[in-house]
Amino acid sequence: MLHKQAPLGRGAGVLLPVASLPSAHGIGTFGEEAYRFVDFLQAAGQRYWQVLPLGPTSYGDSPYQSFSAFAGNPYFIDLDTFVEEGLLTPEEVNAPDWGNNPEFVDYAKIYQNRFAVLHKAFQRSNFRQSADYRTFCSSNEEWLDDYSLYMAIKMHFGAHEWLKWSEDIRMNEPKAVEGFRLLLQDEIDFWKFCQYQFFRQWYKLKAYANVRGVRIIGDIPIYVSLDSADVWRHPSLFQLDKQRRPTAVSGVPPDNFSATGQLWGNPLYHWEHMEQDGFAWWKKRMAFSAKLYDIVRIDHFIGMVRYYAIPYGEPTAMYGEWRHSPGEALVRAISSVMGDSHIIAEDLGCVVPEVYQLRDEAGYPGMKILQFAFNDTSKNGNLPCHYTANSVVYSGTHDNETLKGFFAHQPRRALHFACDYLHVKKREHLPAACICAAYESVADTAMIQMQDLLGLGNEARTNYPATIGNNWRWRLQRGQVTEALAVQLHDLCELYARLPEAASTDQPKKEPSAEKVPETEKIQKSSNDKI
Repeated sequence: MLHKQAPLGRGAGVLLPVASLPSAHGIGTFGEEAYRFVDFLQAAGQRYWQVLPLGPTSYGDSPYQSFSAFAGNPYFIDLDTFVEEGLLTPEEVNAPDWGNNPEFVDYAKIYQNRFAVLHKAFQRSNFRQSADYRTFCSSNEEWLDDYSLYMAIKMHFGAHEWLKWSEDIRMNEPKAVEGFRLLLQDEIDFWKFCQYQFFRQWYKLKAYANVRGVRIIGDIPIYVSLDSADVWRHPSLFQLDKQRRPTAVSGVPPDNFSATGQLWGNPLYHWEHMEQDGFAWWKKRMAFSAKLYDIVRIDHFIGMVRYYAIPYGEPTAMYGEWRHSPGEALVRAISSVMGDSHIIAEDLGCVVPEVYQLRDEAGYPGMKILQFAFNDTSKNGNLPCHYTANSVVYSGTHDNETLKGFFAHQPRRALHFACDYLHVKKREHLPAACICAAYESVADTAMIQMQDLLGLGNEARTNYPATIGNNWRWRLQRGQVTEALAVQLHDLCELYARLPEAASTDQPKKEPSAEKVPETEKIQKSSNDKI
């Protein structure tokens, strides 16, 4: 019998990746604009800020393909904080070319310039003498030592993944590992410094949010990247051959959206080996995530019940097969380490009844996507009339179009059905009507993409699945987050009983300036009414 998670309670939130925050340095960080966004959420009556995975990104810039299941992305370290601490000068953080268009992240320029600036701060810091730093290292040594060594060796080999390293270190031979540890000690310390600064800034921001009644919903991919410290240092946990190449990789089969399926390419877990030690690696990962976030969304929760295995080397996902995952035994293990944190199950895709059964037995809320609702049949489970309380309704996720972009190309029959269901007369009123429907629904939690609150089209879309090169780039502009929008959302939360409990009055001193943000265009509810 599984221990059943308590319900989240009624509330609302905004989905906005950290990378999408405004910043003078090319990408969102844990700096002033992050604090400003928390202030907006508090004023708007929002209970949640949902972010995408915070791990360091690799080729393709996807937060779902990280060099570590534990480490943080150095891109999110706020450089202005280093200026305040005397580790950098304003000229040093402003001189690099961070990109020409503030509406989009230029990852190539971030990669070219960010680490050189971080190295300057590293060289000037006396962090090694800090008791706080030593405590951080000892508390995180199980993953920190492996990750820092991995990144140092990776850079030594021209940023190539570990399968392309020399044989001795690729196979983790102890003599080679120790040799590289001595050879690259300064570079190893640099990567530890970056992690120390990342988590120091993140936990400060999280505490600021929590005391203002805003809880952080984090996101963890069920799989890890082949190009990661986890796979390199723990090969027995994955389905690898004697040369440590994957025997099969992850993905999903062909469906109505893709004739060849989706080939994700992650190595698959060796569940039998993991089960032998009680899923120790998973328990460490989830305990770490429970500290990092207030609520953890498990991406591709289906994979805990069954997984799709594609032979390594196949160009598409057409010839894979479904295999069994541990299911209840795994969920029992991870639930045991979550403490007061909650789990959201991303239960979308090729779902079998066993997935819903396990989700419900654990008490995890599942997900509803409004964009999937309007296929002209009243039996669609994504329509609000079919929701249950223990669920999370999204206007769309990072993989979806924006609401405006979605309705712009829907067939007439689907549009008529959506207009009838949402009680509006025109296509342009559907996005705001969807937001109202989410708030009005019985679902405990309503999550809206920031792009949808702003009424933006697909030019602001976060991700196009199964593509590389033009994803994860959209950025919020400072002038778009307004007092007027906060008032509208607060009114919606009050109307539909989604306001959070009163935040603590014992608030820490806020370092960033508290000036008001300018107003922007209001969300249209209908042709006559405004939210």
